[in-house]
Amino acid sequence: MRTLVVVGDTLLDVDTEGRAEKLSPDGPVPVVRAAAERTRAGGAGLTAALAAGRGRVVLVTPLADDADGAVLRGALPDGVELVAVPWTGATSVKHRIRAGGHTVARVDRGGDPGTVGPLPAAVATALAGADAVVVADYGLGATADPELRRLLAAAARRRPVVWDPHPRGAAPVPGCRLVTPNAVEALGHDPGPRPDVGAVADRALALRAEWAAGTVAVTLGVAGALATVGEDGVLAVPAPAVDAGDTCGAGDAFTAAAGWALAGGALPPEAVAVAVAAASAHVAAPPPAAAGGGVLVATGGCFDLLHAGHVATLEAARALGDRLVVCVNSDASVARLKGPGRPLQPQADRVRILRALACVDDVVVFDEDTPEQVITTLRPQLWVKGGDYSGVAVPEAAVLAGWGGRVVTVPFLAGRSTTALTQLARA
Repeated sequence: MRTLVVVGDTLLDVDTEGRAEKLSPDGPVPVVRAAAERTRAGGAGLTAALAAGRGRVVLVTPLADDADGAVLRGALPDGVELVAVPWTGATSVKHRIRAGGHTVARVDRGGDPGTVGPLPAAVATALAGADAVVVADYGLGATADPELRRLLAAAARRRPVVWDPHPRGAAPVPGCRLVTPNAVEALGHDPGPRPDVGAVADRALALRAEWAAGTVAVTLGVAGALATVGEDGVLAVPAPAVDAGDTCGAGDAFTAAAGWALAGGALPPEAVAVAVAAASAHVAAPPPAAAGGGVLVATGGCFDLLHAGHVATLEAARALGDRLVVCVNSDASVARLKGPGRPLQPQADRVRILRALACVDDVVVFDEDTPEQVITTLRPQLWVKGGDYSGVAVPEAAVLAGWGGRVVTVPFLAGRSTTALTQLARA
């Protein structure tokens, strides 16, 4: 099993989700009626969480000994091994207030730069056993620690290191296989929605020399990324077209995917292409409910090898309403559910194929084992299952009952399955 080690600053992200139906009488601000609150690890912790499920993931991160730090420890997923480093600063907390899928306010606390305490021996052990290392710098001071930098520089001489820099952070150590600044970090200013490709290319090549890096890939949001190739070449990697929703975590999805690609032997340009696709899939927006009182229908699955049975179910589901949204298990979710060797196709490919079907209006990827959370976000009137679920109690039914939705089954084509196709291909 390959090992990915993630090093960097971890934050506590808190999202309060609700509805805004009126303005406050004491100011022109929306009144958000909270419906749910979610805590999760951000920064390097989110990178590690997004990397989980594809192999062994070790998170090396400073953690403060405070109440928010305790919450942060509990927010880390079970699939991430934690190597905690003592930290003098307070836990950085970013609390977003969201209504209708949009952030209306953010309240930050903590986050002042601190110093790293003595490094546990487990840090050196983890880095020595890594197949690849991802450094997620969020400018809180961890990457400036001399001993940690010495260990990272040694790791870069042996294994691929992906470094995601921060304007307030330390420069990448020499020898990183891939450094991934965004356009603002690379250029020092916001280039707008259509960056000057020539200027970005010149800056990327200059940074490659300055940082003594193998490749510098400047991420450009919806425009994808621009990566250096050799001494003076550049490669533009476009992003697939998606309806972008919450862009939080796009950079973390990018570096996690790049790290795993390099750990598996991919060349940097190949890793950048994989990372662009992963970041685009991460920010794909869950579509809103159908307007004008229309019926929103949703269904879900892995769709690892799309076959005639899938198409029959999707066409039948679309016929029941005005809009069909397909909820697709992420790569990590498929691997947990189906075991080694799955998925057969990465989530970016599965999403692209589904979007090409005329009966599908939109696709959303979810990382959990079951789709209850994404169903709660979408709030469809109908959740469609294949006919093989007829008469079987499904857990989604209780969730849908919360707003009057129902689970319905549709006929399926017997003898069509991903397992059967896989066995036939291998015969």
